[in-house]
Amino acid sequence: MQNVLIVSEVQSYLLVSLQEKLAEVNCKVMSVQANPDLLSKIKEELDMIFIFGTEDLLNQRQGLTYLKDKALEDDVPIFVSGDPQELLEIQKDIPLHLIQKEFPRPINVGEVAESIDSYLKVFGKQNKKKILVVDDSGAMLRNVKGWLEDKYQVILANSGAMAIKYLSTNRPDLVLLDYEMPIVDGKQVLGMIRSETEFSDIPVIFLTSKGDKESVMQVMDLKPDGYLLKTMSPEQIKKSVDTFFEKKKALRH
Repeated sequence: MQNVLIVSEVQSYLLVSLQEKLAEVNCKVMSVQANPDLLSKIKEELDMIFIFGTEDLLNQRQGLTYLKDKALEDDVPIFVSGDPQELLEIQKDIPLHLIQKEFPRPINVGEVAESIDSYLKVFGKQNKKKILVVDDSGAMLRNVKGWLEDKYQVILANSGAMAIKYLSTNRPDLVLLDYEMPIVDGKQVLGMIRSETEFSDIPVIFLTSKGDKESVMQVMDLKPDGYLLKTMSPEQIKKSVDTFFEKKKALRH
């Protein structure tokens, strides 16, 4: 059974219908307002967050920030519904790369329920390997997630600081790390990972746009577990990640 959280400041007939539709496809649905105190009381592991945008919800900035952190830390996909202006306002608190799908109002409840069900069946967490992708480009994050999420659980961090925050409480099976980022760059992130005993052995592969010999040598001197270029095709990147895990599996046998 999949756990779906509906976040809304109103309890309308439409949302009740959505809950009933999701229950029909074996989803356990919880509904709560965007209040951090209420949200923090939910202890179930979430598979999906559905945010129903309204003017009242847009005033709950702390609640939206809580949902953003929850989505990042636990790799929970977010679906959002609202009018065009509400969708833009929500993006001020929840970055677009964390929003899996948007449903402009008015919505068709059946289509929304079917979309959620289809997503969970294809991309549900199950027992997938967990990959943390770190890059300051939202477009790159969305691309990598799209390439890998059918086979892996993909967590996104748009800064080195966000990656370190995630790693303080979670342990991915692999980190795909951009080398050039503002404030905390890839070199610093790798240094922090290697300096902490509890996650110093987490594999790190650099994913960077620099392919000249000098840059490659500089990066490899840091002793990462691999080096991939952003100019590689999606198929090449996917194959490289698959090969990495296949080799690790072979070493254990």
